[in-house]
Amino acid sequence: MTIEFLSTPSCTSCRKAKAWLQANEVAYKERNIFANPLSKAELKKILMLSEEGTEALISTRSFAVQEYRHRLDSMNLNELLNLLAAHPEMIRRPIIMDENRLQIGFNDDEIRRFLPRHIRKKDLARMIAKAQ
Repeated sequence: MTIEFLSTPSCTSCRKAKAWLQANEVAYKERNIFANPLSKAELKKILMLSEEGTEALISTRSFAVQEYRHRLDSMNLNELLNLLAAHPEMIRRPIIMDENRLQIGFNDDEIRRFLPRHIRKKDLARMIAKAQ
């Protein structure tokens, strides 16, 4: 199964996540969301997988977020999705996902959920061997 890896070239967290995916033999398809922005439908799909909703998706450090901060709380979902589609710099990165799993931002522990089965089996065998 191929993972979708949504990133931008200048993002440090994206580079860390990409290095982790490569080091752990995780197949992924990378997409630069500045060069190829997400559609409203794609943003909805991400939100459907998210446990934290829109708050996890918005990059609070973005200059664009600071510009729109006073209006964000009063926007309905459609308005917010239009804004994010028009301003991909407002989206927190990287976004790593497949049909059932999602990770927004880089987290060393949480990214392990995307490990291929053969790697998880090797890790389990190594832990069992250490425990004996």
